[in-house]
Amino acid sequence: MLITQTETRMEKKMTVKWKKSAIGRIEGQKKIIRALGFRRLNQTLILPDRPEIRGMVNRVIHLVEVIE
Repeated sequence: MLITQTETRMEKKMTVKWKKSAIGRIEGQKKIIRALGFRRLNQTLILPDRPEIRGMVNRVIHLVEVIE
């Protein structure tokens, strides 16, 4: 089993909390909330601080709160 360079160093983490409901939002925003791993309102997740995750959070920034 090969270990890649990203697995050997510690990744930075970011804490994200789902604050507002996705009811009435466009389908793409609902899918992003689910893709981030949220299951219920007011849930807090610790996610890797990577550009693709940051981009997803920025698309639904009005629904979530980023706690650095």
